[in-house]
Amino acid sequence: MSTSATGSSNGLVRLLALITIIFGGVFIVAGAATWIAVSVNLKAENITVSDDAEAFAGQTVDTPWEAWSQAAIINHHALAASGGLTYAEIGAEMTELKADLAAQGLSDEEIAANEDLIALQNTRTTVMNGSFLRASLFTSVIAFGVALLVVGLGAVVTVIGVALRKLAPAVQVEAAAPATPATA
Repeated sequence: MSTSATGSSNGLVRLLALITIIFGGVFIVAGAATWIAVSVNLKAENITVSDDAEAFAGQTVDTPWEAWSQAAIINHHALAASGGLTYAEIGAEMTELKADLAAQGLSDEEIAANEDLIALQNTRTTVMNGSFLRASLFTSVIAFGVALLVVGLGAVVTVIGVALRKLAPAVQVEAAAPATPATA
């Protein structure tokens, strides 16, 4: 009885394809778990999109779109509170005011007690807090994006693995028919 094998390297290709499919599945699960974890943690913060936001007003922040919307309205409020000035610009104004007050001969204590300087510092603190809140919300937006990227990569890797398995069919071993004795 003789046997013949076809596709001698197909076994290795199929094994690598299976490993690729498994990694794709792991990526999909990891990305989905990350998305869920970020969403759950954001929701636990009980952040509600401001009523005057352009989108998602009044909704709990637990998606990247709501986080983005809340970050945008925080920026709007911070700029409105500062007269359109950023944290750095307010700092420059404070430095200039301190120099002007010092040039007028005021002591450090008098400069520190200056109402205009105190008002600028309070405004700068408000803008700084807004910047920190925006940065935190944007971090969650990035985390959602990375999670989605990982899910997408997992899907692509899985499709590649499936395609490889289809291109390298299982090795088939065929048994040859027994030889028939010759008759005279």
